[in-house]
Amino acid sequence: MTEFSGLGLIEPLLRAVAEEGYTTATPIQAGTIPLLLQGRDVLGLAQTGTGKTAAFTLPILQRLFENKKRVAAKAPRTLILTPTRELALQIGDSFATYGKHLPIRRTVIHGGVGQSPQIAALTRGVEVLIATPGRLLDLMAQNHCKLDAIEVFVLDEADRMLDMGFIRDVRKVVAVMNKQRQTLLFSATMPEAVTELANSILSNPERIEVTPQSTTVERINQSVLFVDRADKRRLLADLLLDSKVARTIVFARTKHGADRVAEHLKKAGIAADAIHGDKSQSARVRALESFRAGELRALVATDIAARGIDVDGISHVINFDLPNEPESYVHRIGRTARAGTTGSAVSFCDHEEVGYLKDIEKTIRQPIPIDNTHPFHAVEVAQIHASSKPPPRPKAPGSNRNQNQGGGRGQQQPAANRSAAPAGKPAQPRAAQPKPAQPKPAQARPPQGTKPASHPQASKTPKPGAQQNRHDRRPQAHAAATRPTGGDTPLKKKTSAA
Repeated sequence: MTEFSGLGLIEPLLRAVAEEGYTTATPIQAGTIPLLLQGRDVLGLAQTGTGKTAAFTLPILQRLFENKKRVAAKAPRTLILTPTRELALQIGDSFATYGKHLPIRRTVIHGGVGQSPQIAALTRGVEVLIATPGRLLDLMAQNHCKLDAIEVFVLDEADRMLDMGFIRDVRKVVAVMNKQRQTLLFSATMPEAVTELANSILSNPERIEVTPQSTTVERINQSVLFVDRADKRRLLADLLLDSKVARTIVFARTKHGADRVAEHLKKAGIAADAIHGDKSQSARVRALESFRAGELRALVATDIAARGIDVDGISHVINFDLPNEPESYVHRIGRTARAGTTGSAVSFCDHEEVGYLKDIEKTIRQPIPIDNTHPFHAVEVAQIHASSKPPPRPKAPGSNRNQNQGGGRGQQQPAANRSAAPAGKPAQPRAAQPKPAQPKPAQARPPQGTKPASHPQASKTPKPGAQQNRHDRRPQAHAAATRPTGGDTPLKKKTSAA
């Protein structure tokens, strides 16, 4: 156990830390802070919730205070780049908390809000700039922010930054910064893309890895519940009615899915709201504050939005949808059991997600205990998981609706393909239903022409069009265009016009 007092921090910082109730540093803090005070580049690998933010916030504040300089307008001394608005605001709060006894100016810039207050803050001059890539590049393009005076650069949540497609933006930012700088890269996982990025921006870094990659927090009680997809929402509502499930984050795979789950919970009488990238910044902040204040029992989130959620007292994390990336499972469940507390992580698994579950268990190097005592237990899904055969993988987006309608692969084909395969067993009854209605346009065509019997063109067009091309609108439009409007119209003229 390492005390903060033994890390070489100055008195104003120690006082701020003590006022927050902390005396002992976490492993990532104990390993990182002395190196950063020495000016070393650091590659930090640690799970979410292990104190990474304080690990770089405290030494940066000390460096800026001990090396006081006049701050030029639009030219910050320190840049912290982070993938989401919520995480940027969280880091801004940490600088405010730990730096409250130091005269260090800071500001946070991100999208989703007006840029005028952000421009004004940069113009006044700040020592610490916390930013998301998109808004930062916008302000740089407008000449409201310059990075040639950067002394310390922090790339936080590097793996998520790359997952969100910000790699080019990161490289654009790095390209215009001062080369003589201290660089810190923090990440929960270390895929190959992060390794390449680290090698390109770090100079002789010290690697601090406090836990094995992608291992789960031991204090979290994990379980998996096998359930049919159609029963997931009812199972979720049933779990949240338990008073032990006090403050819960529910993870959905998509934005629309998060909205639907939140609405279902509201109808069930459970205070809930959704948070994701399509929400306005004010709506996201309002939902997060309501959740933090205890007004919401459940906050339904997507992976990207949840990276910045740092709320104490989260009792449960529920994976309504299992993530398709095993590493994301570690990030998700790390939202509970923070600051030395315990927590529970419950995962729903339907028959299409068994493959994801096996990938997760392989990554965390342990099986997740199965809970089969709930009222919606799906025996078939449990059998798929227990089988040695390769589990089915999820279909392409949109295929779930076809499957839920009950049918085989033949029903998932486009309409044109179904018409060409009348022998399909499940599709036969449905394909037979529109046939009586189809000849109606063909029967209606002769009265529209002036000479239906005398024109060979009119007699030839309905034959192939009524059967072979009945799902293709183009031949019908062509027939309408060549329909006689009165008198004798040459065929060649019509075909050339078409």
